Amino acid sequence: MMVDMGGGDSDAQGGPVRHIPVLLREVLEALGPASSETIVDGTFGAGGYTSAILDAGASVIGFDRDPEAIAAGAQMAAASAGRLKLVHARFSQLLDHVEEASLDGVVLDIGVSSMQIDEAERGFSFMRDGPLDMRMAKSGISAADVVNRAKASDLTRIFGILGEERHSGRIARAIEAERAKQPFSTTRQLAGLIEKVSPRRPQDKIHPATRVFQALRTYVNDELGELAGALFAAERALKPGGRLVVVSFHSLEDRIVKRFFQDRSGKASGSRHLPQTIERKATFTPIGKQPVTAGEAECEINPRARSAKLRAGLRTDAAAGPAGSDILPVPNLVALGG
Repeated sequence: MMVDMGGGDSDAQGGPVRHIPVLLREVLEALGPASSETIVDGTFGAGGYTSAILDAGASVIGFDRDPEAIAAGAQMAAASAGRLKLVHARFSQLLDHVEEASLDGVVLDIGVSSMQIDEAERGFSFMRDGPLDMRMAKSGISAADVVNRAKASDLTRIFGILGEERHSGRIARAIEAERAKQPFSTTRQLAGLIEKVSPRRPQDKIHPATRVFQALRTYVNDELGELAGALFAAERALKPGGRLVVVSFHSLEDRIVKRFFQDRSGKASGSRHLPQTIERKATFTPIGKQPVTAGEAECEINPRARSAKLRAGLRTDAAAGPAGSDILPVPNLVALGG
């Protein structure tokens, strides 16, 4: 399900429910935090999961690539009596900061945070006019760089694959023509062009620009590649009996998580060149029935929960499996250098 990036009350990711962590009860049930345990919250954000894990008595190492999230969590860390450590890094860099087989749990809430959407200057939302940025880490290429410099053919693939936008070619060609007159610099400027090229129909549930903004954000932050890297790193960082819990909000993300747990269940498909099935020891066993989704009551309170899917696995004592791009369905999209 696509989440509208506009910031409205009914179908925006965040907005008035910005501090409500999605599937919190279900995450805690799967994670099972307890005193003397160390849990990594790979997407610290506003600290919703971290706060609940601390309340359960466990210690937390919170990762976030966004410097603003780390700064905002300083007060929580100061009040934790040493049980919360914050790390300004991508969650794929987990093993740069923790030892292998040292963690009791890892939780990942994939995607953009509500706080980022709410801030116009971050450029994630087209309903709040701001610079066309979308960089979670505030470094590297921006959405404006991609829109103004990528070839129309590359934009078509980015919008079509990462945003599942059916009019990707038409929108890409319109962008190419428009930027020759004036470069794109703001969210409203891009959203306005998309509305002209692909106007909203009465039956449409989301804004015409939603899928393009989703695709740009995913590309700019290499979200799918980061997710794959985090899953492989978590496998090595968890001790036997440790738990990996992942909440995703987009079909492409869930497909990667589902494939990872399938691959690590003991029966793994070979590479695209050698498609035979390979038998090996399972590194994870599933925790409960999956995927777990939010109930109607939570969806009413927190619209972001509507598209959420939770998958979780219990780490065995088997050696970590191989890591590589041929194992997980991560699209290879290279339009601009980082």
